[in-house]
Amino acid sequence: MNKAEVLEIKKQFTPDRCTIDKICGCYVDHEKNKRLVSKQAFMSIPEEEMFKYLDIFQHTLMGTFGKNLIDLEFPIDQEAEGGTQEFLLRLRDSHLEDDELIEEFYDKIIGNYINGENYYIILVHAVYDIPGITADGIEMDDASENIYDYILCSICPVKLSKAALGYNESKNVIEDRFRDWVVEGPAKGFLFPAFIERNADIHNMLYFSKKPDDIQPEFIQAMFGGIAPTSAPDQKNFFNNVVSDTIGDDADYDIMRNIHENLKEMIDNHEGDDEPLELGKNELRNLLQDSGVSEEKMDYFNKNYETYAGEEDYPLLASNVATSKFDIATPDVVIKVKPDRADLVETKYIDGRQCIVIAVDDHIEVNGINVRTFVKK
Repeated sequence: MNKAEVLEIKKQFTPDRCTIDKICGCYVDHEKNKRLVSKQAFMSIPEEEMFKYLDIFQHTLMGTFGKNLIDLEFPIDQEAEGGTQEFLLRLRDSHLEDDELIEEFYDKIIGNYINGENYYIILVHAVYDIPGITADGIEMDDASENIYDYILCSICPVKLSKAALGYNESKNVIEDRFRDWVVEGPAKGFLFPAFIERNADIHNMLYFSKKPDDIQPEFIQAMFGGIAPTSAPDQKNFFNNVVSDTIGDDADYDIMRNIHENLKEMIDNHEGDDEPLELGKNELRNLLQDSGVSEEKMDYFNKNYETYAGEEDYPLLASNVATSKFDIATPDVVIKVKPDRADLVETKYIDGRQCIVIAVDDHIEVNGINVRTFVKK
């Protein structure tokens, strides 16, 4: 799925567009016991509660592709009877009317989701009547040709509200506030089937993880089959290892600044694309060469790449390996630079010592106080 496709589905999670017909819930305590199981028509929920649920569903489709939102393709064997895709397909086609299927779904999550606290599983079914679109992008509600029949699952932490003092209006006193259990925003979730090219694709799904470094590969494998994709932090580590091993002793400031700036430029040039920018083996090689890594060092690139990736190509999302900051650190000093102003910093030898030099054209601020710049004599 891409940004436009996710946005189209997110737009359905508003009161005037909502097409959800059924909502099921299961409250699980920290000992994996089901404390509450519910099922009802979504439109029968009180309006204020409905707004809160819709907000949760919005957040289940929110984040960065490759970090929070991960496309998963089902292995062929999982589409056979008894496979993970076949099970989800039966669950969707039941329109959440089959209580045994729903219980089995809850049991799958409880048995494989790694979580030591209370949480609330929310499962909804909806049918979206896909409107036609004119050549200039205008929706035509009366020109619908297909429907998107799907389920969405959100897994939300449930935590005890903080202890605090509160105002009791009926008694007109300040007193200890009542603490209750609060359903927070989703930590995990998924959309099945995927919505690709404005239609249902039962061979794919979209997985959500609020924390990119906690995608829970075992949970993904147990629930959806196949091998979980590499997390964003692991992609960053792979990138850093290959770059560090290839550059070696040539890893001077200028090369690292060039890599940072060239990578940022690549991302900026693809900002309007629906699909996120990927860096395969060849793209990573070209990035290092264009950033000034010597041909002698580049001779080791293939060996270093294969050390971490094997003989397979290992595409990285550019957004996962790029940084939104540019920091320079010594054992005693850390300099934080705006990502687009790395040109203000350079290295020079002064009095026989390597120094970091920062161009100052405006003013200097020390501990929040403006100080005068030095006047060259």
